[in-house]
Amino acid sequence: MNAEARGGRSAQLKHTGLRPGWTTGSCATAATTAAYTALLTGDFPDPVTIILPKGQTPAFALAVEELTAGPGEAVATAGVVKDAGDDPDVTHGALVRSTVRRLPPGSGVVFRAGPGVGTVTLPGLPLDVGEPAVNPVPRQLMREHVERVAAEHGGTGDVEITVSVDHGEEIARSTWNGRLGILGGLSILGTTGVVVPYSCSAWIDSIRRGVDVARAAGLTHVAGCTGSTSEKTVVSEYGLPDIALLDMGDFAGAVLKYVRRHPVPRLTICGGFAKLSKLAAGHLDLHSARSQVDKPFLADLARTGGANEELASRITTANTGLEALRLCEAAGVPLGDLVAARARDEALSVLRGAPVEVDVICIDRAGVVVGRG
Repeated sequence: MNAEARGGRSAQLKHTGLRPGWTTGSCATAATTAAYTALLTGDFPDPVTIILPKGQTPAFALAVEELTAGPGEAVATAGVVKDAGDDPDVTHGALVRSTVRRLPPGSGVVFRAGPGVGTVTLPGLPLDVGEPAVNPVPRQLMREHVERVAAEHGGTGDVEITVSVDHGEEIARSTWNGRLGILGGLSILGTTGVVVPYSCSAWIDSIRRGVDVARAAGLTHVAGCTGSTSEKTVVSEYGLPDIALLDMGDFAGAVLKYVRRHPVPRLTICGGFAKLSKLAAGHLDLHSARSQVDKPFLADLARTGGANEELASRITTANTGLEALRLCEAAGVPLGDLVAARARDEALSVLRGAPVEVDVICIDRAGVVVGRG
């Protein structure tokens, strides 16, 4: 078996032996697709197949099918039970529903938060205050599938989509939504549509295997990425092959400690600004349950870049790391570069003089580079 077959992000997942699952965004998309199809044809497709951003075509069995005719209009609801695979996800087994009704031509797709789905109440998230907590990628995925269904069955594609999650408000108490100002329930999440399962020991072992494969192939440059968006950024920046990409997830320390013992000439660390601000602050485990964005630390870092006390105070009370970044961008303070540089310093300290050149790239949720170090 060649190195290409044994290395890279997909090989890491296979090596863990863990079964992947589907995000709430995938489930909502499947439910929406089924409901809109029923609205136009009178029949629910079961199972319903969707197309994910990376081309996978999973099929979902429907747990709920409801087609009712109200005064002058029909409303369709479909529901899918989330399967998170082997990931210890608090939403595993949750029933995700989508209720679809027609809107006048030209209305587009409008999203509503039903029972169990939160509403954004504070700035700093990728959604405006007052919006339902249905993240941008799931929204786009649902729009695309509404467009497909409309084209196939003669609809206009102008619909209202109300996403709900049974017992979602109760489940959300086990998440960070309340602290982020997402009130009333869960967020509908996902960038790839796939839940990557994490067993700490299995995933760290897969990282080590990834480094071993890259070294065996003679690669001189590898990249530790926190997820699929950062992986795309690294490929765009450096044109690295798949076997050079280490899906480190939250385990920055695992990458650095193994590369310290098994050096590769160059290591790029790429991830979201908030996650890498944790590395900059000295955290090697970037999971939200085990480390948090340190806003006072970011304020101190911003001061070194010219932030005045008023800005530093606003950073300290920011809702999210992204909000702190945007405040600094507006003021001309290069917080992204400062975080990347400090994260690089922390990485080098863990490497303890190993012959490894390090660079760090911070990105925002859309994959735009916001800092280099």
